[in-house]
Amino acid sequence: MAKILLGVSGSIAAYKAASLTSKLQQSGHQVTAILTQAACELIGPATFLGLTGNRVYTNLWESEQQTEHIALTDAAELFVVAPATANCLAKLAHGIADDMLSTTALAVACPRLVCPAMNTRMWEHPATQANLARLRDVGYAVVEPGAGALACGHVGAGRLAEVEVIHAAAEALLAAPPSPPTSGLFLELVRYPAPPSAEALALERAYRDAALAA
Repeated sequence: MAKILLGVSGSIAAYKAASLTSKLQQSGHQVTAILTQAACELIGPATFLGLTGNRVYTNLWESEQQTEHIALTDAAELFVVAPATANCLAKLAHGIADDMLSTTALAVACPRLVCPAMNTRMWEHPATQANLARLRDVGYAVVEPGAGALACGHVGAGRLAEVEVIHAAAEALLAAPPSPPTSGLFLELVRYPAPPSAEALALERAYRDAALAA
């Protein structure tokens, strides 16, 4: 059983974070959720409290204990942000720490997994792609979004990856060795028949990121 910190930012896909939480709990892990204020507008903290039995964190200043983000990261074995909005990616990439989630992200020392979700044009914007590259450079594993119908009515890349894909990537990170034997080594955990689906390709990329980030 692993102790997992799950960050949830303000995407319409935040409801999928509840399904991910449930799946991780069913796998025997202990999940503690951290919600941004925007996420709280979309899915209530009570949802995650009910699923995990653990306190849900939403505000740096809601407790007299002002170093709770440090205590959380001391115990964490995996840090997951799903969904991660474009704004959230930018904060993580540039070390901005202005809320509970982004401040906690700066303190984590365990493997880190980020799962973007946003409009296609936002996803394809050079700034977002640069932020994503920066996150990979500092050790984040990434589950890239899938393609399909988006909440805004557009069709394209940007929808949060399926819960099963994110769950598998999380398990891969937890199972990965502490450090790769040689620089640049990829773990070949799954082989896919050709042609692979978009979800399969996203999962394969996540596994590779997991190996590099370990």
